[in-house]
Amino acid sequence: PTDFLVTATPGAGKTAFALQLPTDLLARRAVDRVIVVVPTDHLRTQWAYAAHRLGLRLDPTLGNDAGAVRPEMHGYVTTYAQVAARPAIHEARTRAKRSLVILDEIHHAGDGLSWGEATMTAFETASRRLALTGTPFRTRPDERIPFVRYDTDGEGALCSVADYTYGYAEALQEGVVRP
Repeated sequence: PTDFLVTATPGAGKTAFALQLPTDLLARRAVDRVIVVVPTDHLRTQWAYAAHRLGLRLDPTLGNDAGAVRPEMHGYVTTYAQVAARPAIHEARTRAKRSLVILDEIHHAGDGLSWGEATMTAFETASRRLALTGTPFRTRPDERIPFVRYDTDGEGALCSVADYTYGYAEALQEGVVRP
């Protein structure tokens, strides 16, 4: 599918899972670029370092004014705020190559209407999108988060529908997280 939402408890390995996907897709030549969107600046470096350990070169310093992604890089890591500031530059980078966009903590795209709108504009043309969150979330009908499917909860709110869920009880039972 084009869009895939993973809900997994904190500490379950969302980053490791998310970085295995582009490794496989790049090797199969299903995508040509990886773009990771995170909520904070310090996570840019964290994601780039984790990617480097798997042989992926993601630029954590590429700014909105830098233009194209350097050719020796597999992609880049940016923040929702940067996307909101200049969605057109991210849309151009996404459109330039078949891109996998990883939206870390996708619920942050709902932190402000401009963040959600910018995320939609910037990444609507992506070949594939992987959205990650540590917490299933609800939203008002007028505040839909891009690329997320919803069901109604019977009380007028919308509940996100994950394609894969890995809960705390399951992770605890399997020894992935500590009590």
